[in-house]
Amino acid sequence: MNASENNPASSAIANAVFAQDKLSVGITLPITRDDQSIVDFNEQIALARHADQLGYRALWVRDVPLNSIDYPDPVGHLDPWVLLGALASNTERIALISGAIVLTLRHPLHVAKAAISVDTLSRGRFILGLGSGDRPPEYAAFGRNPDDRRDLYRRHWETLAAAVGVPSRVIPDDTPDGAPEFYLLPRHDVAIPMLAVGSGGQSVDWIARHSLGWMTYHREPQTQRGRYSMWRAAVDRAAPGAFRAFGVAMRLDLADDADEPATDIPLGYRAGRHALVSLLREMRDNGTHHVTLNIAAGRRPARDIIEELAAHVLPEFHR
Repeated sequence: MNASENNPASSAIANAVFAQDKLSVGITLPITRDDQSIVDFNEQIALARHADQLGYRALWVRDVPLNSIDYPDPVGHLDPWVLLGALASNTERIALISGAIVLTLRHPLHVAKAAISVDTLSRGRFILGLGSGDRPPEYAAFGRNPDDRRDLYRRHWETLAAAVGVPSRVIPDDTPDGAPEFYLLPRHDVAIPMLAVGSGGQSVDWIARHSLGWMTYHREPQTQRGRYSMWRAAVDRAAPGAFRAFGVAMRLDLADDADEPATDIPLGYRAGRHALVSLLREMRDNGTHHVTLNIAAGRRPARDIIEELAAHVLPEFHR
């Protein structure tokens, strides 16, 4: 068992987002309407600055390499590294999290260079969320075999963990005679925390050994409690006594009526703010440490929604 298995990198920003017996709230960008395909990313940067000032703990950015009429998401996402760089330059305190870089379709040394760059620009506010992708046609487009997903993820994770760790080590794909010893600049004093988003085809024991935590999508409460119990059992086996975070990405349609009860929608809830607070309390008490909200902004301006949540929901959890 190597060092990364015993002690996945943590940092001040990771500890601010994921803490034992507490729950923090973040936002997934971009915030769009269901029928929206063209995004004003200057507006998204302005929303990010506002969320930072209002006290949200994290901004999450997706990695969507390609679009297709067969995919349900019509939004044209920016390259995640470009957007993260812009967010790093336009925010001051909030964590920036990739949710998630498709590790199997990118070279891990390129990912390491980009991660170190964002962490430098943000002054240590970056958490590297990593996934394996769930769209087999994209593998073919990039010349990858989806059947190799599990092994690719593990191998790339190992190379990446060495590169963003302290001390940083470059593990080349090949070392011909006379090859120099490579290193990455700028140097960093604190290892960049790595977070598993989804399973990447790995067992929960593997995730518990290698990652600071496990981020998953919303499920109905009983199922989610079962998954958390499975996660805790894996942590107890793979990293006895260690804290490993559990987080959830949840869609939210915030009702105008603060007293509207929660009702199920795909991957989340429609709810007034009082019911939302109750839901989040229950999630915290059941072992969730962070929730990132995928906000539906069809009926109300996104700015109004994040302001209402900041005024009436965040104080319950960000004390």
